[in-house]
Amino acid sequence: MNVLGGDLEPCCFDPVTGFYRDGYCRTGSGDLGVHVVCAVMTEEFLEFTRSRGNDLVTPQPQWMFPGLEPGDRWCLVAERWNEALEAGVAPPVVLEATHASALEFVSMDDLEAHALRE
Repeated sequence: MNVLGGDLEPCCFDPVTGFYRDGYCRTGSGDLGVHVVCAVMTEEFLEFTRSRGNDLVTPQPQWMFPGLEPGDRWCLVAERWNEALEAGVAPPVVLEATHASALEFVSMDDLEAHALRE
């Protein structure tokens, strides 16, 4: 289920995202980071998360990770998105593809304020 109460929509298949690398921001017992926020990468966010020790730009083939560019959609750790929000660099969110469990970490008001407007 997504944060709007509907069926969870895919976040991205190119690059393939999600903890399970199935294109969806699903979570489960093995997902300690809770990768549930579908976000559209921005240069500011990519720089911010790299400064926090999580380089999302450099490819890591051993983890099936292609490296991200601004404009790519990616399932983010909910707490990292919240950190970016507090720092003023939260990337836009695709609400339909953001898992309902994100609401355990961030408010619906904050997600809606950063919802992608297409």
